[in-house]
Amino acid sequence: MLQISVVFQLKKYLTVKLKEMEKIKIKQVRSIIRRPSNQKATIKALGLSKINQVVEKDATPQILGMIKKVSHLVEVVE
Repeated sequence: MLQISVVFQLKKYLTVKLKEMEKIKIKQVRSIIRRPSNQKATIKALGLSKINQVVEKDATPQILGMIKKVSHLVEVVE
């Protein structure tokens, strides 16, 4: 019974956290021409393909790490 209660509480906590997750807008400001393939793949994984394109993503640690990896090619806009 205790395990079911803990699972239910955890599930409730996670759904609340997902609803409250902060969104960030990412804008590609530089071209990926003549960039290493890992940077090109990161830009594509962020959903960007053209300069000045803006996408909105959840501010998860994975997304923030990708932004840090290609910080010279993108900027975070409000």
